Amino acid sequence: MATRSEDQHLVADAATRMGVVDTNSSSEEDSWSNEHKIIPAFGWHPWFSHQIVDDSATSHSIAPTEDEKVAHYQRVLVPTPEDRDLLLSLPDLLPLSSFIEQTRHYLEQHPLALVGEVGLDKSCRIPIPSSDKHQRNRAADATPGGREGKRLTPHRVSMSHQQLVLIAQLHLAGEMQRAVSCHGVQAHGVLFDTLASTWKGYERRKLSKKERKTQEVQPANGSDGESTTTGGEKPYPPRLCLHSFSGTAETVKQYLVPSIPCDIYFSFSTTINGWSDDGQGKVETAVRAIPDDRILIESDMDCAGKDMDAHLEGVIRKMCSVKQWDLEAGVKQLGSNWMRFVGLSTSNGQATL
Repeated sequence: MATRSEDQHLVADAATRMGVVDTNSSSEEDSWSNEHKIIPAFGWHPWFSHQIVDDSATSHSIAPTEDEKVAHYQRVLVPTPEDRDLLLSLPDLLPLSSFIEQTRHYLEQHPLALVGEVGLDKSCRIPIPSSDKHQRNRAADATPGGREGKRLTPHRVSMSHQQLVLIAQLHLAGEMQRAVSCHGVQAHGVLFDTLASTWKGYERRKLSKKERKTQEVQPANGSDGESTTTGGEKPYPPRLCLHSFSGTAETVKQYLVPSIPCDIYFSFSTTINGWSDDGQGKVETAVRAIPDDRILIESDMDCAGKDMDAHLEGVIRKMCSVKQWDLEAGVKQLGSNWMRFVGLSTSNGQATL
C-alpha cells in the first residue's frame, strides 16, 4: 500500500511481479497462485499531504519557486511556520493533478488495485527533515521519506488541506470504481462529513411497495428495499474500509444508515486497536455493532513475515471471540468479506482464506 512519492513505484513494481490477476483469484483454497498474491493500493497518506500542492487554479506545471514553496507550506501548516530555512528544507512539492494522473495510470495498469492509504489525521505533526546522522542510522532497506525515528516539529497539516487531498482521491476511486482504504485519527466527525460530501445527492432511497414487488419478481442490485445506482463513474467509491477503526459503536451506526450508497467496512488489528482484558471495552462494543459481513482484519504492519502472520492469527482469534464465531466459520466469514471488499466476489457467500 503506497503512502507517499517514494513508495508509489515500489508498490507498482511489486504488483507487476506478484500481483493477483483475475485468473489467479478464486474462492477455492487450493486455486490461488503461489507467485501472485498481492492486491496493491495506490494513494497518498495524510501524514504526507503537506507535500501536495493544489494546482487547480494554475494552467502550467512549472516547478514552484522558493518563494512559492515557502508560501505553500505557510498556507497548509498550522501553526504557521516562520522559519524559512525549515520550509525550504521540506520535501519538494508535487502538484495534485500530477499525482492524480500518476495514480490513475497505476490503477489502469493494475485492474484489481485499490486506492489507499488515504484519510485524515488531526494528531500528526510533520517531522524535521533527516540529518546526515539520521540517514546513517536508518536501516539499509528502509524506504526513503518515512517518519521513523525523526524529531517532530510543532506543525500539523491543516484539516482543509487534508480534505482537499482526500476528496481528490475519493473522486478518482469513484471514477475508476475501486475500493478505498481510509485512515482516520482523532477525526471521526470531520472524516464522516468529508466522505458524506462525496455521495451527497446519490443517496439510496427506500423503494415503494410497487417497486419492492417488482424487485421480488426480478431482483435488483441492492437489498433491504433500497434502490441503488449501479455501474459507471461516481464521485464516491463503491466500497471503503475504515482501517484499524478506533471509533465508537455510535460512530459505526452513522456509517450503517441504509441511504449511504458506499459500502463501508471496518477493519481491526492487534497492533493499533486497544482491546480490553474483559472483552467489554470500546473496541469490542464497536465490533458487536458491526454486521458480520462488514468486518475485516489486518496486521497494520509494514513488513511481511512470521510477526505479521502471528498478528493476523491473533486478531482473527480475538474477532471470533468477540463475535462468538466458531474459529473455522469466522475465518470463512472474514475471507468472504475480504473477497467482496477488494472486488473479487459480489456474493454474500463465504470464501476460504
